[in-house]
Amino acid sequence: MKWPLLMSQPIEQSVITETYRRIRPFIRQTPVMDCSPGTFGVESPINLKLECLQHSGSFKARGAFNNLLKYKDSGMPVTAASGGNHGAAVAYVSKVLGLEATIFVPETSSRAKIDRIRSYGATVHVEGERYADAAHLCSAFQQKTGAIDVHPYDSVPTIAGQATVGREWEQQVENLDTLLIAIGGGGLISGVASWFNKDRKIIGVEPTGSAALHKALNAGRPVDIKVNSIAADSLGARSAGQLTFEIISNRVADVVLVDDQVILDAQTRLWNEAQIATEPGGAAALAALISGAYVPQSDERVGVLICGGNVDLSRLATTLGD
Repeated sequence: MKWPLLMSQPIEQSVITETYRRIRPFIRQTPVMDCSPGTFGVESPINLKLECLQHSGSFKARGAFNNLLKYKDSGMPVTAASGGNHGAAVAYVSKVLGLEATIFVPETSSRAKIDRIRSYGATVHVEGERYADAAHLCSAFQQKTGAIDVHPYDSVPTIAGQATVGREWEQQVENLDTLLIAIGGGGLISGVASWFNKDRKIIGVEPTGSAALHKALNAGRPVDIKVNSIAADSLGARSAGQLTFEIISNRVADVVLVDDQVILDAQTRLWNEAQIATEPGGAAALAALISGAYVPQSDERVGVLICGGNVDLSRLATTLGD
């Protein structure tokens, strides 16, 4: 697939390195795991980066710390709109830094994620059918109160924070050729692609029912979509961000699509074969290998990012029982 080249540049490695230095005392260096051929039904060996074990249950804590560290103990209120994981991260970071957080999530957010946000002491508003509705309410709240608004994906501090996943992963595993990364709004994959700057092949993975980046790349610009996926509470952006769209256009080799059933199959395999409990969005990148949406070459060394673990255990039990 050939996409239009845009003038924007990825975030410089020096910025990402400085970001990592700043947030490193507050985040976990998440582990990696090598999987031998045949694991998860995939013929090639793969390496998993377990960002599902990050504080608050996803990579999102990295970007949230990078946004909010300068406000530590300032007493300024914080707000964010989220499908769940970003809200949990902002709530967690706000608690650590002594800030008061108000989080807006749509009615599609899982109970597990809403409960996690509340467990960090944040005020939670569950309103609106989709993330876009929650974002509208959050914007109105920010304008009324002057609260610090932490964008989930389309801002330089957020992308730079998520980019530290790539820096850390490269330090842990030097010989990977290709990285598979799930896409919601695109902040994570934009950050990782900025760090590697074409030194690795980056493949984005979206659910067929939530393919904002795939459709934006085909249209040549961000476009609104209808979201309908089992992974909508983590990969449910209605539109790609302008920053993420431009970085992905220039730095991501391809974006592939996976059906919900394959995502659920990947979620089940992660538990049955590796005892990793992950939400559907966290299993989406692996689903691309299981389904054949991405097929590595025989000698290709592939890394898969498991990006989120905020799973509703009752729903996981139901999935495992199917």
